[in-house]
Amino acid sequence: MCSQAPEGRDSAGLPPIMPGGPTLPTLCCFLLWVFTIFHKGQGDPASHPGPHYLLPPIHEVIHSHRGATATLPCVLGTTPPSYKVRWSKVEPGELRETLILVTNGLHARGYGPLGGRARMRRGHRLDASLVIAGVRLEDEGRYRCELINGIEDESVALTLSLEGVVFPYQPSRGRYQFNYYEAKQACEEQDGRLATYSQLYQAWTEGLDWCNAGWLLEGSVRYPVLTARAPCGGRGRPGIRSYGPRDRMRDRYDAFCFTSALAGQVFFVPGRLTLSEAHAACRRRGAVVAKVGHLYAAWKFSGLDQCDGGWLADGSVRFPIITPRPRCGGLPDPGVRSFGFPRPQQAAYGTYCYAEN
Repeated sequence: MCSQAPEGRDSAGLPPIMPGGPTLPTLCCFLLWVFTIFHKGQGDPASHPGPHYLLPPIHEVIHSHRGATATLPCVLGTTPPSYKVRWSKVEPGELRETLILVTNGLHARGYGPLGGRARMRRGHRLDASLVIAGVRLEDEGRYRCELINGIEDESVALTLSLEGVVFPYQPSRGRYQFNYYEAKQACEEQDGRLATYSQLYQAWTEGLDWCNAGWLLEGSVRYPVLTARAPCGGRGRPGIRSYGPRDRMRDRYDAFCFTSALAGQVFFVPGRLTLSEAHAACRRRGAVVAKVGHLYAAWKFSGLDQCDGGWLADGSVRFPIITPRPRCGGLPDPGVRSFGFPRPQQAAYGTYCYAEN
């Protein structure tokens, strides 16, 4: 027995080595000590008793698109005697969670704007999955399913990711005009929202190369560079360049906006129109002049390819190119080209209209 081993320990806590080699009791104590230390380091499951009710999700990222119905899975392996499930959305950059829905397994109550579009799936008695109808741009982000049973609360985290497109945006006054809140509003006015860092990174891998810095949803300021060059942060490695922490009220930059698939369609009306004539031309067709986000979404998801400049609602003139060709923007890559912000009275362009389906 270890209790019969010779008294005394060395500085490592080991039994002392006996003259003539270790005895059998001493060797047993040594092996028991090694076994105990190993399991403490590994986190022996037996040393952490207690129920674990929530099953880990098979997929932590759920992909969807605007207007779709998305399901965020949350499943119990077994049910506690009494419990509640609380769904919330983690707001990026704001260090807070927004409550969406609470259920006790029988009844559910929604909270806030998202709660009005959310419900429990209830595919079976252990199902606590959340269903969001009519997914919107602002629904993208991180969600938490939390089991509250008064003994040992548990939670799983999931991310709702929308397929979309990122576009840089600046007003007619020129670059670097927005503080953070103005940039956020500008994106919303153009049928988008401020892009997240992960969305900007994805856009960079798909070819976005832009020299002007812009606000992101988290409050950071960055810009994507594919071809490193002296006027664009130097000749270092390609990547997402960062301006570091910025003051959301005082500092001014452009915006990187994100939009997703459209519920309607964008079409081109040819002519030599002023901006006011462009609005009238779209109204006659039961439509409105398209926003910048509309045009980018039509280019990205509907394959709109039109080598003609057209008015947009913000007073800019742009055109979308899927297949680059001579005398059609002069650039080798697909994209949405811009003529900037001509005088509204200049009758030289057609217009892009947007109509709901």
